[in-house]
Amino acid sequence: MSRPIVAIVGRPNVGKSTLFNMMVGERISIVKDTPGVTRDRIYADVTWLNYTFTLMDTGGIEPETDDLMLRHIREQAEMAIEMADVVLFLVDGRTGLVDADYQVADMLRRSQKKVVLVVNKIDNFEKQLPDTYEFYNLGIGDPHPVSSLSKLGLGDMLDEVVALFSEGLEEEEDERPRVAIVGKPNVGKSSIINKILGENRVIVSDIAGTTRDAVDTEIVWEGKKYVFIDTAGLRRKNKIKEEIERYSILRTVSAVERADVAVLVIDATEGVTEQDAKIAGIAHDRGRGMIIAVNKWDAIEKDNNTVKEYTNKIRNILSFLPYAQILFISAQTGQRITRLFETLEVVIQNHSLRIATGVLNDILTEAVALQQPPSDKGRRLKIYYMTQVSVKPPTFVIFVNDKQLMHFSYTRYLENKIREAFGFAGTPLRFIVRERSEKK
Repeated sequence: MSRPIVAIVGRPNVGKSTLFNMMVGERISIVKDTPGVTRDRIYADVTWLNYTFTLMDTGGIEPETDDLMLRHIREQAEMAIEMADVVLFLVDGRTGLVDADYQVADMLRRSQKKVVLVVNKIDNFEKQLPDTYEFYNLGIGDPHPVSSLSKLGLGDMLDEVVALFSEGLEEEEDERPRVAIVGKPNVGKSSIINKILGENRVIVSDIAGTTRDAVDTEIVWEGKKYVFIDTAGLRRKNKIKEEIERYSILRTVSAVERADVAVLVIDATEGVTEQDAKIAGIAHDRGRGMIIAVNKWDAIEKDNNTVKEYTNKIRNILSFLPYAQILFISAQTGQRITRLFETLEVVIQNHSLRIATGVLNDILTEAVALQQPPSDKGRRLKIYYMTQVSVKPPTFVIFVNDKQLMHFSYTRYLENKIREAFGFAGTPLRFIVRERSEKK
């Protein structure tokens, strides 16, 4: 299941970052009493009851401004609203209702998103509750009083948020594999989709970040349907590079949440950059299948060792992705685009592969015989058995006598043994270690 996305929006200085930090449990956003301090969206995962969702903090929306930076912040907030499943519309109970709140409310009505209206800075519910009633005038639902600083009312607000998630769960299950094409702006993500389609379905341009919206495209290849999610950069002139990069990271989070497999597109002429590693990390953390497509391979001068050297560089820098499949392609010439689909099929199957408990435990017995489990202060780790509990990604539970003795290097050893037997190319594996009493 992909995590729902919740965006906190509102005019500047209503306490969005403080609320975000309170819900996340750490000070992630910069909190300062100056409008426009939060200049980009910051995201984190939040768990409430049985739900985990991705929370996005946004900069304040100044509906009417000539300030270029404030306009840019507003546009980013609009994008956050587009991406979100639920919007937390934050207003200031101390200041009361102002014109800008009406304008943000109009923007939200036009977006047709599910909205929870939150009245912040209500530090004394008994005295200040009447201050919330005027916000009914916004016509956007019941106001929920909270105090981000005093942690009041957050539980009721979160109950309302998760209640809105379940409304969308009755949709029909879409069986088509979903593939997110991710990567920095201007590495050729849209060109790859256009080459596959044989038509210019997605706007392609040499300006970094031309694709403004994430575009879902159905592609049929040899009779099988796929949904390709083309992630976006951001079309903005005269904006510093960093902002475009931060923005595309958040687009990636949104697209990866909806995907089964991520295809990370790297520019062969640039090599692997820090931002490529960040984007790969998002897909890895979310447990998605992973293919690394090195695009513009036709632009590289090659000899017999070029592929090997380039592969080693990628493996070194993205060392946390030893399972990722690497392809050298050219969207321009169509080189190895067919291989992309063959590899996709392998990764999709591996991502959903289930192994019988009996077979797993034969591998486990052999692995333990070859390399004894670790011990500490005379107490040795005993592994009772292992079972697979889910797929997408394949997830295994290992039952042991003492979790503390299960060193990560031994877990990695067991993972390697499972991969030797079944491959699992292109998919991460997850391991959960559980203790079980030695007495039966």
